[in-house]
Parts: sequence; C-alpha cells; structure tokens
Amino acid sequence: MATRTTPAGAVSPPAVPAAWTRVWSRPVGWFLDHVVYRTVVTGKANIPAAGPVIFAGNHISFLDGPVMFGASPRPMHILVKKEMFRGFLGKVLRGSGQIPVDRSGDRAALHTSKKLLDAGRCVGILPEGTRGSGSAESISPGVAWLALNSGATVIPVAILGTRQGAEHRDHVPRPRRKLYVSFGEPLSVQRRKGEPGRASMDRASAAIRDALAGHVRDAVLATGQNLPSTGAPAEAAQQQRPPAVAGLPADHH
Repeated sequence: MATRTTPAGAVSPPAVPAAWTRVWSRPVGWFLDHVVYRTVVTGKANIPAAGPVIFAGNHISFLDGPVMFGASPRPMHILVKKEMFRGFLGKVLRGSGQIPVDRSGDRAALHTSKKLLDAGRCVGILPEGTRGSGSAESISPGVAWLALNSGATVIPVAILGTRQGAEHRDHVPRPRRKLYVSFGEPLSVQRRKGEPGRASMDRASAAIRDALAGHVRDAVLATGQNLPSTGAPAEAAQQQRPPAVAGLPADHH
C-alpha cells in the first residue's frame, strides 16, 4: 500500500489494499476488544450485511480506530494519520490494510477510500480529525465528500471508555477496562437535483455531524459512561441534546 510518485513528481493515491489484508487482522481486533479489554458492543443489526459502508466514529483516544475495527461484524479499512506509518507499527498498519492520510489536506486518501467503497468494502473514519472530548460537535467535510461520491451507507459509531475523566490524550487504558462501542442507525446522503456542490457538501456534513453527535449523546445516556474531561454526569446529556425539529430533511438522523 505504498504511496507512488508519478514521473512528473506528483504523488498518486496509495494503492488499494488487497482483500487478504482484512483476514489476519480480524482476529487481532477481536482479541484487543474481548481479551485485552472488555468491550460491550451494541447496534450490530444496524450494519448492512453487504455493500459499501462508511463507519464514522467519535474520537477520544488513539485506541478508537482499533476498537471500532474489532467490534464491527464487517472488516474495514480505517483512515489513519500518516505519521503512524513508521517502524513496526507502520508495517502492521500497512499489512492490515489501513489507509495513510495527511491531515493537512489529503485528497489521495479519499480517492483510495472511494475505490474501496466502489468495490463494496467498508471504510472507517474518525471525522473529528483529532482526539478531543468525542462529542462530535464539528467534523471534517471529507466524510461528506466520501458519502456523496460513493453512495455508501453511513453508520455513526459511538466509542466510549477508551479515555476517561482527565486522562491524557496519550493515555493507555489498563487491560480489562470496560469499553463501549455502539453502532447507530444507518444514514444515507445524496445529491439533490439542481443543488450546487457546495450546498450538497454542507448539507451532508451537517447531517452526518448531527447523526454522530446525537448517537454519542444517546450512548452516554444508555451506558452511563461519560465523555472525557466534561465533568458532567451522564444524565446531563439529555439536557444538552437539542429538541427534535419537525420537517427535517430525510437524510437527517
């Protein structure tokens, strides 16, 4: 999955990971979730059994991607910042079919992801872009571009417990900690006839952001597991959730 350079010096998209990369890494993901940690997984029934899927998860810890990978009933290729593709870890990431992404702006990774989705595979993305509170109040527009241009189903994923309280963003949770992964209801975003491209992107981004943020709040309430560094009890999430508004477009969740 090495990045290739064209004769003119331009960087081409990373090669599409081979299907075999998903095979050996699946047991590793399961081991992480259910042996190293105790991961409670809900919402698997929301995931389509076939066809392209974008898993969009909130981001609180460097473990979020691997934990989401291990919890999913379908294998996925996750967008991972390119700085992680070094040394032994880099070999593991490449060998398991993950996709390096330049967070300063990387169309190549998106185009590689689209090729995977066009082939009916699954792509995982943490659209907040960096580790934070995980509330998904803002997300990168890249996930909207990918959803609009691939037609893939978007599954919001709430990941809780990988970082708690005031733990540092680089904190490694102790083994056997209870983690939570919840797969939300599927979301589909499509371009509308006559709608400008920018308007489609803005609408799709808002729909995905609202679906993910709402699902994270629901997961906090259901599990009692707070987001890190908020200091607010789980019950307060209900007060933070905006009231439902009648007449929202069909692609809002």
